Amino acid sequence: MARIAGVNIPTNKRVPIALTYIHGIGRTKAIEICQKVQIPLERRVNELSDTEVIHIREVIDRDYMVEGDLRRKVSMSIKRLMDLGPYRGLRHRRGLPVRGQRTHTNARTRKGPAKAIAGKKK
Repeated sequence: MARIAGVNIPTNKRVPIALTYIHGIGRTKAIEICQKVQIPLERRVNELSDTEVIHIREVIDRDYMVEGDLRRKVSMSIKRLMDLGPYRGLRHRRGLPVRGQRTHTNARTRKGPAKAIAGKKK
């Protein structure tokens, strides 16, 4: 099992798919990385040599922000918005959808499970 950017990537998957297990790397960036390191897209992780894994690791460390650094940056951006107090920051603070979605119905992912209202009868 190869360990890249602190994440164990699955060995039996193709390299671009396995790289998407790293937070901050999607399909497009994974294919970009494979092209930079000159690894064929059909190659599987268990077929990689140690030098290829090291090259992948170096490219990711040098060119991309992933895992802990990226999570820290995102959380600091959200914290900054919450401290400044614009509309987006207030929505984050209240745990409501930030990007203009409706909340009368839906929005259960952000709001959590529905709370029963006492004394509401029809």
